[in-house]
Amino acid sequence: MIKQVLFVQGAGEGVHDHWDNKLVASLERELGGNYVVRYPRMPGEDNPSFSVWKSALMREFALLEDGAMLVGHSFGGTILMHALAEQPPTPRLGGLFLIAAPFIGEGGWPSDDIGGAEDFSGSLPPGLPVHLYHGIDDDEVPTAHVHFYAKAIPHAVVRTLEGRDHQFNDDMSEVAWDIRSLG
Repeated sequence: MIKQVLFVQGAGEGVHDHWDNKLVASLERELGGNYVVRYPRMPGEDNPSFSVWKSALMREFALLEDGAMLVGHSFGGTILMHALAEQPPTPRLGGLFLIAAPFIGEGGWPSDDIGGAEDFSGSLPPGLPVHLYHGIDDDEVPTAHVHFYAKAIPHAVVRTLEGRDHQFNDDMSEVAWDIRSLG
């Protein structure tokens, strides 16, 4: 049985085609033929809007089957987390994987577009496995952000990885391993 993975890109000019596509290629390679990775182009990647990206995510969620895995990189992970907390999809999800996601809220980054949240545990789908990843050498988003998420999602598995930058050195092997362990 083929399992679905939805990968939500980060924000910034050219991110879909020149940066996060390398993460997707690594994830596809590492997961193998039993998985299909959906990688939609998010609207206005160079100037993201939460409401516009959330609407795009709701359309993507409607295409998912039970057991689908959600992966969000950087600001795409932030938007994915907040969209899930506000409006979980109908299918039962297999897992949520956030990579180098900025935390919006106390200690994290401010946003005029996204409300801060100090506790996601009650608003995520019940029993949803959550994995949080952050590279120690990330120069874009401070490592402290993964710990803010860990506090807001106490059941999350947290992995801080030595020698990994914001783009995880284009190596998604740990993420793929965790996806396969749940799949």
